[in-house]
Amino acid sequence: MTPIRRRNFLFSSTCAAVALLSGRPRLTAEEVRQLDWLGEIQTPPASLPDDAPKLKSPLVDAQGDKITTVAQWERERAAIEQWWTNFLGEPLQGRKPNANAWKVLEEDEIDGVRRQRISYETEPGFETEAYLCRPKKDGKLPAVVVLHSTVQDSILQPAGLSGPPEKSFGLQLARQGYVTLSPRNFLWPKNVGISARPEAAKFLQRAPGRKGMRKMLHDAQVAVDLLEQMPEVDPKRIGSVGHSLGAKEVLYLAAFDPRVKATVSSEGGIGIAFSNWDADWYLGGTVKDPNFSHDHHELLALCAPRPFLLIGGESADGDRGWPFIESALEVYRLYGDQPAIGQWNHRQGHAVPAEAVKRIEEWFATYL
Repeated sequence: MTPIRRRNFLFSSTCAAVALLSGRPRLTAEEVRQLDWLGEIQTPPASLPDDAPKLKSPLVDAQGDKITTVAQWERERAAIEQWWTNFLGEPLQGRKPNANAWKVLEEDEIDGVRRQRISYETEPGFETEAYLCRPKKDGKLPAVVVLHSTVQDSILQPAGLSGPPEKSFGLQLARQGYVTLSPRNFLWPKNVGISARPEAAKFLQRAPGRKGMRKMLHDAQVAVDLLEQMPEVDPKRIGSVGHSLGAKEVLYLAAFDPRVKATVSSEGGIGIAFSNWDADWYLGGTVKDPNFSHDHHELLALCAPRPFLLIGGESADGDRGWPFIESALEVYRLYGDQPAIGQWNHRQGHAVPAEAVKRIEEWFATYL
């Protein structure tokens, strides 16, 4: 499937009006589209499990007043974003806008895709590696940041060099015409071999006051920096995808980086109670405090109105995650009557079945 050109789509007058109310990036007339299964992923389960959380609506401000306009939401949005920014800790140094700031370590070609293993600095004095996959196509191309899951072989998985083919998102999408960049998570000191606790401890010691997720967000944004400066990449058509660990990372990347126009998060555990978010390399033990009153429906709200697909399999994510989508839909609907967010539950556990691969492809083909 090749990416659909962004042409000939109608834009509702409601969306056009609300887009004028704020200076933040908005979906354009060409970006408001629908999939034939969009209604399915915006329909709640027949019944919710007992552990489905009850979430406070993001459209209620600090005074308890209902938010009904985009202008009101933008003020509340800024407050939510600032709270999470403070919680994660000060941004790190070393963001590089220079697309030539990498070294090519090796390369090959497969199915018309040039696959390169590259290295570059994420912070001053700290390097990582990534796989850059580029199709042999002319013109400006869409691009996707691909964040790997918790496997020993880290970036070899998305590059199609290790593991099941259904998780080789970087290579798969490049075959379809996307430039993809798959960076290594900082918990892997080398491409093979995770060292979560020691690497997290090193980071927290040298960057006091930050959460592990601050580092993951920073590194993902460096990947976006590199992609948007590549001459063959259309900087207005950058997406992100991740499974498990990678799904956690793309949630934060989408929430905090408006350059990311479409996202797929697969089996990461959208609720803080759904997964090991309290680990030192994510958010730390604070989130287990009974008085901790925040959750990731707030981050989904920060993504609005940019397309976000949550995929579950009744392992980390599933029917109990519906309240998060329901909450975010309230915000998305402020921008018009075609919200591009939803949850699809394949009910096959912590996996990426063939139908999930197909839906990921269709999501990006539609929204990038």
